[in-house]
Amino acid sequence: MKNAICLFILVAVISMSVMAQPVNTHGQLKVMGTQLVGKNNEPVVLQGMSFGWSCFHPRFYTAGAVNTLVKDWNCNVIRAALGVEPEKGYKEDSAGQMKLIRTVVEAAVKEGVYVIIDWHSHNINLKEAKSFFKTMATDYHQYPNIIYELYNEPDYETWQEVKAYATELISLIRSIDHNNIILVGSPRWDQDVHLPADDPIRGYDNLMYTMHFYAGTHKQWLRDRTDAAIAKGLPVFVSESAGMEATGDSKIDYEEWAKYINWMKLRKLSWITWSVSDKDETCSVLNKSASSDGNWSEKDLKESGIKIREFLRADKQ
Repeated sequence: MKNAICLFILVAVISMSVMAQPVNTHGQLKVMGTQLVGKNNEPVVLQGMSFGWSCFHPRFYTAGAVNTLVKDWNCNVIRAALGVEPEKGYKEDSAGQMKLIRTVVEAAVKEGVYVIIDWHSHNINLKEAKSFFKTMATDYHQYPNIIYELYNEPDYETWQEVKAYATELISLIRSIDHNNIILVGSPRWDQDVHLPADDPIRGYDNLMYTMHFYAGTHKQWLRDRTDAAIAKGLPVFVSESAGMEATGDSKIDYEEWAKYINWMKLRKLSWITWSVSDKDETCSVLNKSASSDGNWSEKDLKESGIKIREFLRADKQ
């Protein structure tokens, strides 16, 4: 009898663990109007962390780090930021960088959370991007966990240039992966969301457009601009954000950051915070003492890491 009771408890615990996994709960995501929704058309809000550039901070691209972000930080989405152009990036070492991205993607799938495959560049590299996303879509299209981010932050490209680039990649991905969400960048570091709102990409489902904010630099004007874009029917996903200035450094503007968090919550916007790295800057959430394999204590966290973990833990879903 005792053994039977223990077995029952074990099965119940395992079942609860599986049910708690966001992908198990929400399944295949889609866009309905401007809202990200799950398999039963319920609104879904994804909240999580972005790893730093894979070419600069490869030591954190581990299954252990993903596990800690999910289990301890309460992330239901992880962003893997593929460094493209810098030294040791994808253009120089495609095999090494692909291995890092695969590690994070496969760990996220195992943890049952969503994962953004982010082409982390400020410039158009269409040939290389097509090769990369063809491989990613071929290898992972069967997983509802996958979200493709085509272009981290266009800087000085026009919307017409970004739109043409994105359309080619969307066509390629959709020939392989018919369902998973695709994120499209906006000009001027993802602040000019009014441009795609006036001229969106048509003919494809499950597209969203990225907005990025750094609360020390981007104030009410960007929230107002984003509200106006959403009112025109643009589905928005905040795929990068943080509490300091856009340089990634300077002091944290706690008041403005909290305004953004509350604003996103009210509008059911999904958001990602930058970044899981130990660079000597405010936006890197980890100290040099942080293990590559996760299990970070509070002493391993910088000021921004302590605060964003607090934000993430506040919203158990």
